[in-house]
Amino acid sequence: MKRLVIVNGPMAVGKTTVCRELKRLAQPCVFLDGDWCWDMEPFVVTEETKALVMDNITSVLRRFLACPAFETVIFCWVLHQQEIMDSLLARLELAQWDSVRQDTARPDTAGVQVRVFTLMADPESLRAHVERDTAAGLRTPDVLARSLERLPLYERMDTEKLWVKGRSPRELAEEIMRRLG
Repeated sequence: MKRLVIVNGPMAVGKTTVCRELKRLAQPCVFLDGDWCWDMEPFVVTEETKALVMDNITSVLRRFLACPAFETVIFCWVLHQQEIMDSLLARLELAQWDSVRQDTARPDTAGVQVRVFTLMADPESLRAHVERDTAAGLRTPDVLARSLERLPLYERMDTEKLWVKGRSPRELAEEIMRRLG
């Protein structure tokens, strides 16, 4: 059965690194990062750019889900509101999904199993991640305030939560694989 694994969480929590590890474990698969559709200079968030990015993400995900070469499509992005997640899944016509209430997600009418995992961090751990990335030139210092501000939003989302503190990206990827069955 085809499956879509979505990994979300605040900026700098480790989504990309965990998904790269997951890609090694979930073969045959593909890893797609929603940030690739936002990689613009200057970075401009308007209604037009948000619609463009969502359209592009939807199109790319649909094409990879339709490709028989891959059993698993891994997608990560900063999806900080349930409404954004629901909108994305509705656009994919994967509206019937269940990430938390069952041991295994129920397939929808398109035959795609959807599982959504949120990487969670306490403020101190997230601060350490952002400071490490900032020192390495990967992020700007303003990311910290935005990430900390959004932490409570992730707690309210209907997703499977994975706490990152004290766990390596490999351990988190292995935990996702165990949960996928």
